[in-house]
Amino acid sequence: MTISMYQVAVPVFVRALGNLAHVLKKGEEHAKSKNVSDEVLLQTRLIPDMLPLIKQIQIACDMATRGTARLAGVEPQSFEDNETTLEQAYSRIERSIEYIKSFKPEQIDGSETRAIHLKMRNGEMNFEGQ
Repeated sequence: MTISMYQVAVPVFVRALGNLAHVLKKGEEHAKSKNVSDEVLLQTRLIPDMLPLIKQIQIACDMATRGTARLAGVEPQSFEDNETTLEQAYSRIERSIEYIKSFKPEQIDGSETRAIHLKMRNGEMNFEGQ
């Protein structure tokens, strides 16, 4: 049995972001039980040099949406990083899931050999398929 690139990408990203929303909900419930405000929760870091939780959520969403778009060979949609509330964080996750689900198998299947080039601040990264 053969598995397609669509099958190993889209459902995986959708599930991961769904799991992120579920874990965030658990964190929200715990924070509320300890009288921690949403704003404090979203700015929380596990260690001092870690980015705050809201930035981690934004990065997770960006990695999933941009990865899917690049597999489809299209320019990734840009999401502005302006979330400051839990409601906005959940919305960001949901918008990301909907964007990923908008791709069709025929856009992604066959991308196994596609070269992907990323321009980064410190240079370029090139990824070659099989």
